[in-house]
Amino acid sequence: MADKEAGGSDTGPREMAPTSAYSSPARSLGDTGVTPLSPSHTVNDADPNVSEQQAFLVVVAVDFGTTSSGYAYSFTKEPECIHVMRRWEGGDPGVSNQKTPTTILLTPERKFHSFGYAARDFYHDLDPNEAKQWLYLEKFKMKLHTTGDLTMDTDLMAANGKKIKALEIFAYALRYFKEQALKELSDQTGSEFENSDVRWVITVPAIWKQPAKQFMRQAAYQAGLASPENAEQLIIALEPEAASIYCRKLRLHQMIELSSKAAVNGYSASDTVGAGFAQAKEHIRRNRQSRTFLVENVIGEIWSELEEGDKYVVVDSGGGTVDLTVHQIRLPEGHLKELYKATGGPYGSLGVDYEFEKLLCKIFGEDFIEQFKIKRPAAWVDLMIAFESRKRAAAPDRTNPLNITLPFSFIDYYKKFRGHSVEHALRKSNVDFVKWSSQGMLRMSPDAMNALFKPTIDSIIEHLRDLFQKPEVSTVKFLFLVGGFAEAPLLQQAVHAAFGDQCRIIIPQDVGLTILKGAVLFGLDPTVIKVRRSPLTYGVGVLNRYVEGKHPPEKLLVKDGTRWCTDVFDKFISADQSVALGELVKRSYTPAKPSQLVIVINIYSSELDNVSFITDPGVKKCGTLRLDLTGASGTAVPTRREIQTLMQFGDTEIKAMAVDIATSKSVKVGIDFLNY
Repeated sequence: MADKEAGGSDTGPREMAPTSAYSSPARSLGDTGVTPLSPSHTVNDADPNVSEQQAFLVVVAVDFGTTSSGYAYSFTKEPECIHVMRRWEGGDPGVSNQKTPTTILLTPERKFHSFGYAARDFYHDLDPNEAKQWLYLEKFKMKLHTTGDLTMDTDLMAANGKKIKALEIFAYALRYFKEQALKELSDQTGSEFENSDVRWVITVPAIWKQPAKQFMRQAAYQAGLASPENAEQLIIALEPEAASIYCRKLRLHQMIELSSKAAVNGYSASDTVGAGFAQAKEHIRRNRQSRTFLVENVIGEIWSELEEGDKYVVVDSGGGTVDLTVHQIRLPEGHLKELYKATGGPYGSLGVDYEFEKLLCKIFGEDFIEQFKIKRPAAWVDLMIAFESRKRAAAPDRTNPLNITLPFSFIDYYKKFRGHSVEHALRKSNVDFVKWSSQGMLRMSPDAMNALFKPTIDSIIEHLRDLFQKPEVSTVKFLFLVGGFAEAPLLQQAVHAAFGDQCRIIIPQDVGLTILKGAVLFGLDPTVIKVRRSPLTYGVGVLNRYVEGKHPPEKLLVKDGTRWCTDVFDKFISADQSVALGELVKRSYTPAKPSQLVIVINIYSSELDNVSFITDPGVKKCGTLRLDLTGASGTAVPTRREIQTLMQFGDTEIKAMAVDIATSKSVKVGIDFLNY
């Protein structure tokens, strides 16, 4: 294999001027290049001591959701008991409040005031003119998914139109959960609980890009849950993986199966679905008082039916996103292996709210709705709460209409704005499924409500169809439907109708808490997921010997009489390749010049698989290893000095390291997607 030379762009003040007008990262090499020891070898070995456990007394998992959030915990001495956080003050009719809305309120001076129901209720009670000064934010988590160029400086917009740094808001929210959880733990054990006793787990959607996952970790550091020096105190868990871990433990009485087999005991499938839910709802109602869930230390019945190599899909449908993950069982321990990289998209229940907003715009005019949201933000929040509880009453077989109370200030403000009544607007707009009732309500026919769900549910079904086309996914045995939106009968029915004949569809009973409980189990034993798929291709920028006719002429660099091809992407691992937990990939390089005092190796990533040059579209720099080579004087330094570069994959974080074999000097870096 031809010699290559790894080059770095940022060689500090001694940087050389580019040799041509074409400025490329590797042109300005200065004297920092390295060349691989030929042949370059790759060693893949899992690091045996990857799970050096710190002694944490308790694991606390935080499910930071788009629409609602919560935490749960388990003491490491009794891992079979999972406690869901204590009941929150406030709460809405028709909505079970084991979780609290993801809403946050800051004072006009931008100091944290309150979170959840408390934030919402306080904001609602403010005088409208005063309310304009306060910063109220809700459903802000989606911003991390939709922002393409997320950085530590990305802004969020409060209800009053003012901007604030996203990192601050996320840190405030996490700090709030930290304080609540520590207080509850202290009250429960009767002794002061320290943060250092806690291992934290925060869940994020699997389809989030790497910068968003890193952003969550930075926010947690800022909130004091952990620190860069003590990074293993915090695990960022993927939501569908957490759900998957919990589903392994399910006993038959803890789930509902939507079976489309022939009539059971004279009931047709649709009857059993209905009966199954009625029964489950009753069970949930009875259990709502209890906050402690026993997770027996056995593999549940459904799991014991699975054999080595069996596959299942977890469909995690929440407020903002839907995540689809395919896992495969590895016996004997029943470890999980991710078979196909996570897919999905912004098809959460927020889509239904968005359709409702579009419907209001159609009836009352977009100009009015925009104004109303800004001028009466608290009343707008009220209206959406009223819609939320009706949204939960939607069902495929519903025949009676759904009534949504319009806040008085909506009716009042509309009359001022337009000069005619809300009733008039409804009559005039030819939206025939929505009527005005004399009690001051919007009356929606079940068809009108179902129509609001349709675009979102269609997207989910279409996405699942695409997934089922993939060869890796063709023989799926089970489909687990989890997440808050999985409670929607309309979604259950659609999934059942589309895939009931291909696989068994299972819904855990307390479906909204599935992820939270799974995240606690993951924190108690993070090694349960053994193999993941790398979401990106990783490599380093190097120089290759220039080959006439093979390499593009604009990449030619002549240095000390040697002809190099610059900007070559030397691949460590490919997108969608399987990586075992703790797996190390090693490469060996040697300095280009024996006299060299420093080497710089730049790490790059790309979503594409076949990358040739670091200048290709979509290639991003995500790390720099700078190694000082001085200090070996007096010892016999070999003529070809070996610099080992290692990347360790596995956990949701990736680490890189370079080691000078002659002096054992080493430098480490975490891959960074936010600061380059």
